[in-house]
Amino acid sequence: MNYVDAGIETADVVIVGSGFGGLAAAKQLNKSGVNYVLISSTPEHLFQPLLYQVATGVLPATDIAPPIAQVLRRHKNGQVRLGTVVDIDADAAVLTYETPTGRSKIRYGSLIAATGANQSYFGRDDFAEKTYSLKTIDDAKRLRAQIERVFAEAAGADEKTRERLLSFVVVGAGPTGVEVAGQLKELAKRYYHQQISVTLVEGAGAVLPPFGGTLSAYARESLTKGGVEVLLDTFVTDIEPGKVTVKTKDGVERGIGAETVVWSAGVQAGGFAELLAEVTDCPTDRAGRLLINQDCTVGGHADIFAIGDMTSLNGYPGQSPTAMQEGRHVADIIRGKKPAGTPFVYWDKGSMAVISRFSAVTKLNDKIKFTGVIAWAAWLAVHLFYLVGFRNRFAAIASWLVAFIGTGRPGFAEVNKKAEATTALEHRQAA
Repeated sequence: MNYVDAGIETADVVIVGSGFGGLAAAKQLNKSGVNYVLISSTPEHLFQPLLYQVATGVLPATDIAPPIAQVLRRHKNGQVRLGTVVDIDADAAVLTYETPTGRSKIRYGSLIAATGANQSYFGRDDFAEKTYSLKTIDDAKRLRAQIERVFAEAAGADEKTRERLLSFVVVGAGPTGVEVAGQLKELAKRYYHQQISVTLVEGAGAVLPPFGGTLSAYARESLTKGGVEVLLDTFVTDIEPGKVTVKTKDGVERGIGAETVVWSAGVQAGGFAELLAEVTDCPTDRAGRLLINQDCTVGGHADIFAIGDMTSLNGYPGQSPTAMQEGRHVADIIRGKKPAGTPFVYWDKGSMAVISRFSAVTKLNDKIKFTGVIAWAAWLAVHLFYLVGFRNRFAAIASWLVAFIGTGRPGFAEVNKKAEATTALEHRQAA
């Protein structure tokens, strides 16, 4: 149970962050009835890999962001606090967090840091104000509003204005970038019935670089067939209203028309990771990620663990499976199921990414790979499994059926009505 010691609340474990890693740790601690307090800056757990589906109207936001308190409601020894950590006394094992009503202190037996990472703009922070990222629910809603706006304005515009409005550039050909580019084309073709320009820019020499080989080649070919222009070995050098300037590794520069720029290239750890590095003398990499020890401890502090995207360890991928496995690993150490100092070993269960409807790539290992409909079905099954809560799974199935089998977009309910009315009017005028 939590108790107050000299005006400072005390808990066996404090978890900071409510992403995949933080929740995995909480659920593992609950198996042994370990007392914990989870501090989150948002009231919901975000299923970040599906943010692009909220942005493109495939899923409503509620399907991928259930309340944390609801997810952990059966944990008798767990408590959830809405707040942001602003200070840590690592020697005294006390952290200070700010809530909507003021500041509070809490003493921990063990601390698990799992706050993730932010978008990286590679030294061009001004790009943040000129582009759309996909790290939070608000990001997804902002991009969705932009998509709604440009299509709505384009519907009644002249050809030149329509061409300008319906120009998109997606920066970064990782899973998020590929999925966004593919869904934009799907959205335009099957829902809005408009021609759009989508350019995917990637600094590496392949689409989905971690997949490599035939899977990267398949992804590029599938995108190209769908009408996406793919630029590899190419970097963004400047962004201004209506235009993105890119340069190839050979020095060839060109401008691309872009009313909407989606940025999905690179990550940068900051905020809590920066604070933790400062108070523990933990080294960081160029992206600000903590260079944690093999057992996921931070610096010389055996009572502080860090997991997920805010860390770097053995080149393990910055993906949700890594964070969840690390969360369970450190929780097992804390609850005595593994000896202190046990190194974390990542079990690679494979990777997958959707390109468009009925098209995806799945890599289980170097020998077992899938593409096309089979990979797409596997992607749906895996993401459905990891969605938190029965209601969210049921709602996601219904939304996917409407979006992928039909022509509707659950996230664009109001826009659907306007689009149908506009189409009916156009048909009457043509008649």
